[in-house]
This record gives sequence, C-alpha cells and structure tokens, in this order.
Amino acid sequence: MIYTHKSPALLLMGLLILLWGGLNRLGSVDDLQAYLQPSAYKDHIAVKEKWEAELRVATEQAKANNQAAPSLKKPLSKFDKEKEFQSQLCTIFGGSFTLIGLFTLFWRPKPGNVDYLISTVPGVAFIASIAFVVRWGLDPMFANWGKAVKDAGMLSWDFAKIFNLNYVVLGILAGIFVVNVIRVPAWAANGVRLSRLFLKSGVILLGTLYSAAELAQLGMLSVILIAIFVLGSVGIVLIMGRRMQAGNSMTGVLSAGMGVCGVSATVAASPVVQAKASEIAYTIGTILAWGVMCMFIFPTIGHLFEMTPVQFGAWAGTGILNSAQVAGAALAYDPEGVETLKVAEIFNITRVLFLPIIVLWLATWYVKNEENATKVDIGHVLISKFPLFVLGFILLFIMSSLGFFAPADHYQGKFFSGDKVKEEKLLKAKQGKLLEGVLQKMRTPEEQKALQDLIANRKLTSRDQDNILKAVAKIPDLDNAIKGILENAHKAAWHDSPVIRAYRDWIAWLFAFGLIGLGMQITGQAIKQAGGKPLVIGSVVGTLKAVGSLLVVLLFISKSV
Repeated sequence: MIYTHKSPALLLMGLLILLWGGLNRLGSVDDLQAYLQPSAYKDHIAVKEKWEAELRVATEQAKANNQAAPSLKKPLSKFDKEKEFQSQLCTIFGGSFTLIGLFTLFWRPKPGNVDYLISTVPGVAFIASIAFVVRWGLDPMFANWGKAVKDAGMLSWDFAKIFNLNYVVLGILAGIFVVNVIRVPAWAANGVRLSRLFLKSGVILLGTLYSAAELAQLGMLSVILIAIFVLGSVGIVLIMGRRMQAGNSMTGVLSAGMGVCGVSATVAASPVVQAKASEIAYTIGTILAWGVMCMFIFPTIGHLFEMTPVQFGAWAGTGILNSAQVAGAALAYDPEGVETLKVAEIFNITRVLFLPIIVLWLATWYVKNEENATKVDIGHVLISKFPLFVLGFILLFIMSSLGFFAPADHYQGKFFSGDKVKEEKLLKAKQGKLLEGVLQKMRTPEEQKALQDLIANRKLTSRDQDNILKAVAKIPDLDNAIKGILENAHKAAWHDSPVIRAYRDWIAWLFAFGLIGLGMQITGQAIKQAGGKPLVIGSVVGTLKAVGSLLVVLLFISKSV
C-alpha cells in the first residue's frame, strides 16, 4: 500500500513558513510584532535610544580628538531576539518542508517504511503551521485582549488568564475546530496520528524540571498533606471508575488529572493507560471547568473562615487542580501580599513532584487490569511492559536531582546565586542612600535587617532575604523607585540555567505540536460517546478533595507551616 499523497500542500506550507521568517528578518512585520509583543517592543525602543545616545556621545568625542568615527555594536533587545528565533525556526522547518515537498512531487513511492515516513511529513507541517500561528499569534493576541479589557475597566479581571487562553488550550481548540469544521485533509492524516510522539517526547523532557532536592526543602507537612490527597484522590477515582464501569483508560487518565496537577498529569499519564483523544479531552474539560469554579469559590470561602495567608495558600495548593488557577486563587485572596502565593506554590510544586510515582502506579495498575490477571509479576511488568518514554522521564528526573542540568537546588528552572551577581548589577551608592531613607518604614526587625544587609552587601545573599524583601516591595506607600531597586536586586540574584531554559522551550513546543494533533483527533461524536461518568467521578472526587483539604488545613495549619 502506498501512503504518500501527491499533493503540493507540503511545498506551499514550507514556502509560507519561509516567507514569515524572511519578513521577520527584513523587519517588514515589525508593526505587527510590536502589537503582539508590546512589552518586548517597549524594551526594544529603550535599548535602541540608549545605544543611539551612546553612539552620538562617542562620535562627538571622536571628532573632538580627530579620531575615526567609532563603531558601537547595537545590542539585541528581547524583541530582536524573538524575531531572530522565529526566523531561525522558520528557516529550519520551512526549508525542510519545502525540500521534502519538492522531492515528494517528483518521487515515485514504493511500499515500505520510507514511503510511510515521508507520508507523515505533510501532517507534521500542517500541525507546525497551526502551532506557529497559535504560539506567535493567538497566544499573545488573547493576552493583549485580556489585559486591554481589564485596563479599560470593562472587566475587573483578565479573562485570558482566568480561562487559560494560552497556547495549550488554544492549540487544542484549534485542533478541534479543524477536525470538526474544516476536516483533516487525507494527505495530513498520518502526520496527525504521529502527534502522540511529540507528547511523549515532551513528557520525557519534563523530568529535567523537577528534582528530589526541591522536595526536601518544602517541609514534611506539605509532603504529608499532599501525599494523602494526591494518593487518596487517585485511589478513589480508580475505585469509582471500576465500579461505574467507566473503562480502564478513562479511569486511569482521569485519576492522574484529578490527583496530581491537572492538564500536565493528564498528558503525562495518557500514553501509559492508552487513553483515547476523547478521554483526554473529557478529563481536561472536567479539570479546567472545575478549576475555574474553584478559583472564584476558594477566595470567598477563605475570607468567610478568616483563613491566614498560610492556611489559604496550603488549601489552594492542595485542593485546586491546575497550577495557573492555584496562583490565580492565591492572588485573588491576597492581591497585595506575597505570603499566600508563596505557600500555595510550595504545596503546588510538592504535588507536581508526585507525578513519577503516580505514573508508575498507573502503568502497573493498567497492565494488571487489562490482562485480567489476579496476580501480576510487577518486576516483569516494569521490564517488559513499562513504556520507554516513562523510563526516560524517570531517568531525567534522577539526573536533574543529581544536578546534571543545573545546581541541585534549582527551582522551576531557576536557581539563586547571590555570589555570582555581576558588578554592573550591584547596588549603586545612590540606590543605597535611597534604601536607607525607608528603613524606618520596615514593619518588623526581620525586614529591617534584610534591607540593611542588602545595603551593606550591595546584593541579595539568601533566599530568605529575597522572600522578605519581596514582601517589603508590596508595602502600599512605598515609593516606586524603591520598589524598582528591590525588583532589580531580585532579578540580579536569580539566574536562568541555560540548559533548563532550552529544555523548557523545547517542552513548550513539543506540547504545542502534540496537543494540536490531539485536538485533531477529538470529534463531537467521540465526546458524546464518552458519556457523563467521568464528569460525575471528577465532580465527586474534586469536591471530596476540596472539602477534605479545607478541614485538614483548618485543624492542623494555623499561622505557620
């Protein structure tokens, strides 16, 4: 059987991608890019003006000394770097698609692996084209709209953030729109089916972002509380799913999403339990709908019970499923302070670190139930049945814990290194004088000492000092100049690990590709066939998790963790 289609679609998509890269390189779409990236463009203008001023001064000095005109290299702004990145990516992908597209038109395919491999490229190009539009166009556009609506006073909240209208959700929606409205072309079908490979690759790289060292720093209370509710939620879903005959794959993927960290856990567990696209869609839909509701309900209940920032942070980090919605609820509860958000993220990260354990549990659980065996040799399962991509995830998790990619105490891809602050980023004498003028505004001896140490050392030297001064920056009547100095000191002490930053970028693209392809496998008919059982199970377990964690927090957590 011949799989390759004689279609010019691949060639045309390659040329269009190359065109966008070329327009970026020539600066022909700078106005559009400025609209999509307003903050980066503002920084670009500032960098340009500073460079032009330095060039004028250097030129005047050269003339006064009868010297040749200087040649100052123009620094690249974030705006320039983003354009260059888009150009490079378009050159690589667009060039490859163009060449393969030309080859396909003149090639006489024969049955075999080469024919099937070539047949997947048009589908990959189709997904890539949509991914570029979503990540470079729709994602920033919705972010701008959400901010504009909020700033105009039409809404008191940013709808784009509240409803998670980012590249993940938009990519899935784009795929669903294509398959249900436009239909996936025949020449793209094989490539669309290949999208699960992108998801599996993204899951493997996720292991680089977590480490066991983080878990040790988070405190035993958060570990115990999260362990109870993560493992308990997964167990209850598995029991309910079995009794309600929801199906093993549906039950497995729903248990990961409801128990661990929402969409990421759903995606990570779906290949392990061989979940269908409709089952993944139903789980994600249940999680997002439940999370949006919790984001509004949790702060209200928190105020009714007069919960402290620590209590509410612990509750939100345990009871809300989606990471973005955890932060949203914490900020809604305490928009002026940082303590609530800090505690919520500590509990949220603890929960995410249970992902390898849950994936391992589901892998063995699924094999046992699918084979209808009363006894299963777990060792044999792990050797012969365990998915290789999960082993890859666990391997990278172990390597990350040993510090292969960044210092072992790195936190979500960043690490504190106050001893490595560059000279030009140290506190200036004038800035130190300004900080001395607000020492009397400090509310506690700890805040005063943290500020005095910053003035003396001209930099932050510990995580505790950084956390204290982040709270200081939230003092309502503090001058904006002081807030700016504290923010710059924070940025100077936190550095991105280059390796981790590269992994995060690739993970984002792999998930963007994979989720768009996943959306293209979700038809209205398939979702109807999923039935209402997952929604019932999710609602019951979500309610038990929220109410149970609330009671535990109120009983065992008071003013400090």
